[in-house]
Amino acid sequence: MNLPITLSAVAAAALINIWLSIRCGQVRTSEKVSVGDGGNEKVIRRMRAHSNFTENTPMVLVMIAALEFAHPGSTALAAVAGLFMFGRVAHGIGMDGGSLGIGRMIGTLITLLAQLGLAIWAIISALG
Repeated sequence: MNLPITLSAVAAAALINIWLSIRCGQVRTSEKVSVGDGGNEKVIRRMRAHSNFTENTPMVLVMIAALEFAHPGSTALAAVAGLFMFGRVAHGIGMDGGSLGIGRMIGTLITLLAQLGLAIWAIISALG
């Protein structure tokens, strides 16, 4: 079975993961921190943005795949997957703070709502 929503979500997640990793490397280089966070707030912020992505994304991808098996071609599922990825980018940018700091809150809210919505949808689907 072809799972285009899952494949698209996984591809987007991989690209976001690469982007967050590069951002960590950039700030490590500019702040001259080779290992760990060096107690540097900029490095800590970028590392946490990347870590938060890797903490939340696997569960969402699993739920997207499971729901796509149950509901192939779901436009709603594709929309949730896209919104989740948008939220993760907003969170990553927002973690830098400053004028874009609101992105952290927006990204967090989108992430939590996407997970909750997918979980409820999965439970309802399982119960038939």
